[in-house]
Amino acid sequence: MEIDPAASGAVLKRERVRDAILELVEARRPGDAIPSERVLCAELGVSRPTLRAAVDELVVAGLLVRQHGRGMFVAAEKITQELVSGRDSLTLPRAGGVWTSRVLEFRTLPAGARVGRRLRVSPAARIRCATRLRLVDGSPMAIEHLHVPADLVPGLAEEELEHGDLYEHFRDRHGVRVGEAVQSIEPTVLTRAEADLLDVPELSPALLFERLTGDTGGRPVEYVRSLYRGDRYRIVSRLALGAATARREPPEGHHPGIPPGDFASRGPVTFSTRGVVQGDG
Repeated sequence: MEIDPAASGAVLKRERVRDAILELVEARRPGDAIPSERVLCAELGVSRPTLRAAVDELVVAGLLVRQHGRGMFVAAEKITQELVSGRDSLTLPRAGGVWTSRVLEFRTLPAGARVGRRLRVSPAARIRCATRLRLVDGSPMAIEHLHVPADLVPGLAEEELEHGDLYEHFRDRHGVRVGEAVQSIEPTVLTRAEADLLDVPELSPALLFERLTGDTGGRPVEYVRSLYRGDRYRIVSRLALGAATARREPPEGHHPGIPPGDFASRGPVTFSTRGVVQGDG
């Protein structure tokens, strides 16, 4: 296939402009303004369409924010979740920030075929379903849909979903001890309703987490589907490529989609690496 020199040149020029703007971003703090489009075009010697294309990429990536009538500003820092490789697993130190929850919906209904398969129950089995908005330092970060067999947590209350450690509630109030989880992560985009809840534009990029949690006997006890803002959340992989080094203690914080609780009390959460977490997110 023949490569169009003009198209290739345009891409390379936009990349150079993007790198120049990135240097400006990295030299500033969140909330600081960057020069106007007119000033940047003059300094970088490029047309306004070329500059805007580069800026658009950084806005979508969550590094810049446009404010109508005011200009462009460095976006808030992303919440970073680190994946750490072990011999047979990935351990997840907790992400930073103060995490809180707001229940949007809480009801009991039949599992249905899809959720029933995941929880290994009949489609007619009753499950407790909850939708929560997860916030970091007061800002919306994720929408979380939880599904738990009703017979395991017959007295589960809305208050437990908003306050305290959910897995500690499972253990202390309902006698359910979680043991392990298998989680997948993949990119997606947000619908209008999801974007409205997360205070971002429709079709914004997001990370889709799906997790199946089992108890210490291997029985599925929770299926969770979560959508995390792509502009504020990122996954970083730490891979051991040589001799083992001393493991650092994880900071206090939040596992993606997982309230602090029974997993946290036993150290970092461990997810099987058998094809369920791929790449660096």
